[in-house]
Amino acid sequence: MLELYPQIKLIHIACVVLSGSLFALRGTILILAGSQWVHHPIVRRTTYLIDTTLLAAGIALAAMLHQYPFVQAWLTAKVLLLVVYIVLGVFALRRGRTRGSRAGFFFAALAVYLFIASIAIAHDPRGLFTRFVR
Repeated sequence: MLELYPQIKLIHIACVVLSGSLFALRGTILILAGSQWVHHPIVRRTTYLIDTTLLAAGIALAAMLHQYPFVQAWLTAKVLLLVVYIVLGVFALRRGRTRGSRAGFFFAALAVYLFIASIAIAHDPRGLFTRFVR
């Protein structure tokens, strides 16, 4: 199964980019334009498909490399921040009561998304702060 590692990693990275891009597009259009197409069933199903593929590829990669959350600190940070990202995203796209609160949740979710990506690149729970904190 390790021979499939490069392909699964590519799928995982592609889904990270697609998921983040679609979230950014949906949030921007919802917040700036107030358009409700971001809740269209096709858009939601596409999001679910991408995110499910992303999660499945991540689990496969962890199993292949024998690196698991709550054992490896950087994976633990990613999983915990993923939960934070999901909650912020729900409030940004659905549960936020005002346009201003949705915008705040949206930008917070984007910041968490970028921090998760930096953790993945650095393989360190400090992510982009690895260079500044020793």
